[in-house]
Amino acid sequence: MGVEIGVLFALAALVSWGFGDFLIQRTTRKMGDWEPLFMITFFGSIVLIPFIFDDLRAAVAMQDQSFLVLLAMSVILLIAAVIDFEALRKGKLAIVEPIYALEVPVTAILSFALIKESIEMFQIILISLIVVGIAMVSLKSHHFRRKAWIERGVFLAAVGMIFMGAANFLVGVSSRMTSPIFANWFLNVFIATISLFYLLSHKRIGKMAGDFRANKKLVLSMCAFDNFAWICIAFAASFIPIAIAFALSESYIALAALLGLMINREMLMRHQKLGLVVTLLAAATLSIVMI
Repeated sequence: MGVEIGVLFALAALVSWGFGDFLIQRTTRKMGDWEPLFMITFFGSIVLIPFIFDDLRAAVAMQDQSFLVLLAMSVILLIAAVIDFEALRKGKLAIVEPIYALEVPVTAILSFALIKESIEMFQIILISLIVVGIAMVSLKSHHFRRKAWIERGVFLAAVGMIFMGAANFLVGVSSRMTSPIFANWFLNVFIATISLFYLLSHKRIGKMAGDFRANKKLVLSMCAFDNFAWICIAFAASFIPIAIAFALSESYIALAALLGLMINREMLMRHQKLGLVVTLLAAATLSIVMI
């Protein structure tokens, strides 16, 4: 029963991230990077408080390495976010998109090397197909020009995805050592505190308050979807192997492409259509064999 629950949580994270990333993109275009980052994490810090009292009492008496793992998770995810923002600032979103698939194999390698998670060969093949499919969906015509791959943002994005893969792994480990909700709450509090310090030091609190009032519905929707996605993936990683949980949830990139094709009538190149089919079929198959 636990495996079935884990798969359902991973699929819920898939859907939530699909909507959440869309809303984050709209919000960052209006407000920049640090304001949405603070809003998301502050929202999570407040909303999750009623659910972490028991874990908080246990955390005060932590004698093992749980606190260090939680701290490492928070620091690495913050670094990954900052590098990702810088990559998008120096490069182009369309150029660095395919590199996002890197975080899945990084997460899988760390899970195998550090906590000896066993994954069957058939599952490894399906995870590999998901990664290849995600990259194919993201590849557009301009990626086949040499100039695209020497843009400054590409190297930063690659480094950022290595950190993100490590953060994914630590989210899974932290969720098992404490609880999925407490791990998310700790992460939110840490990043919200750092983000607040940055905004205060740059005197941007007044601007953020005005932006929030002008875009309240957009901001609250973004915060709800993104936090729900991270909670779902933390629960998923508590029930099923971390690599499988994140491989399934990362398929939201293909889901977003499918929605764009169906709703916005977007045109996809032949290899993108093939990547879409490969990713969704591999994710569906992986879900079924896990259950």
